[in-house]
Amino acid sequence: MPARPRITDAQRRARQWHRQLLGRHESPPTVADVADRLVALHATTASTVYLSTWARTPALKIADVDAALYAERSVVKHLGMRRTLFVTSHPVLDEVLGAVSERVAASERTNMLRDLRRSPDVDDPVAWIDEACAAALAQLANGEPQSTAQLRDAVPILGQRIVVSPEKSWGGPVAMAPRVMNYLSASGRVVRGPDDAAWYSSRITWLPMDRWLGRSPRELSVDDGHAGLIRRWLRVFGPGTETDIVWWLGSTKSAVRRALAAIDAVEVDLDDGQVGYVLPDDVDTNDPDPDDDAVALLPELDPTTMGHKQRGFYLGELEKQLFDSNGNGGTTAWWRGRVVGGWYPHENGVELALCEDVPARVERELRARGEELVAWCAPSPVPRGIYLGPIQKRGVASGRAG
Repeated sequence: MPARPRITDAQRRARQWHRQLLGRHESPPTVADVADRLVALHATTASTVYLSTWARTPALKIADVDAALYAERSVVKHLGMRRTLFVTSHPVLDEVLGAVSERVAASERTNMLRDLRRSPDVDDPVAWIDEACAAALAQLANGEPQSTAQLRDAVPILGQRIVVSPEKSWGGPVAMAPRVMNYLSASGRVVRGPDDAAWYSSRITWLPMDRWLGRSPRELSVDDGHAGLIRRWLRVFGPGTETDIVWWLGSTKSAVRRALAAIDAVEVDLDDGQVGYVLPDDVDTNDPDPDDDAVALLPELDPTTMGHKQRGFYLGELEKQLFDSNGNGGTTAWWRGRVVGGWYPHENGVELALCEDVPARVERELRARGEELVAWCAPSPVPRGIYLGPIQKRGVASGRAG
């Protein structure tokens, strides 16, 4: 049996740097193109969509991202992989709906049923969910974008509150309307529509998905959805391990293995001794090493930072310093394809929180990139972020104290 091809950590970093546009590009020219080059943009934090775009294509401005989301609707927010909010192009959305949305929606429904069954206020939880969903969809059928609060005011059943985990310090009354809307969103029946909040914040409104998209989603089987998404993921993030792919999708080993077989993925050896996968036409690595002064500042939950479960080849031993206790990646500073620290807004600028020594010229490049970010965000301040690792938290705290 011939030996498996080998792809080194250095080659993986080079692939990632160029394929994920970390070298800064005037093209691709649209937000949808940027999203496709990363498979999907993380949108849990509203500002991440914008800052991830800036990090790769600074010629695109805040207004361009707004237009793509709300005017052109060329990209769409959807609760997808790992029950995480993403922004994707329409073709990727169809694959997400086929691959994982049924699984995510089932989880949302199961969690609602569990809590409703523990509540003395709802006699028939199954019927209640069905009635609440039907009422919400009927209210949205008029085509007017409505917030969860507006839906709750207009539809009495959506005003339901139940007490969850009263014995816990975090327990207490919980509104059911947001959970109903998340379930409808995950199942592909509604979508987040116009948002009149500032770009770094969010004020959700809802519309039927087909009305917002101007079309009905393309129906794909679970297997076809997996094959499409994994093919895209390997093109951008490969090589990756089975563990990486299962985690990124929030799927099962069996579904991932079927998809890897269907797309004829090729096994390769990695430096950590594990087996990775690449597409059959992507075994030979020709991506050049990043330049000696190649730097990047990425926002919290950036697709590159969160692209793998096993991140050692670009993160080294820094995960505990830069990720929070739930595994959410904070802001990161990169040099030549590796994470070397984090960053945080400070007064009217951006301050670095480096975890290792870098040459003075590299620190200057990183600080210059921070100045670019301040100018790009103006007149708004650079968003502070929500998901901070210990090193970013210390920096933010020291800035407040000062």
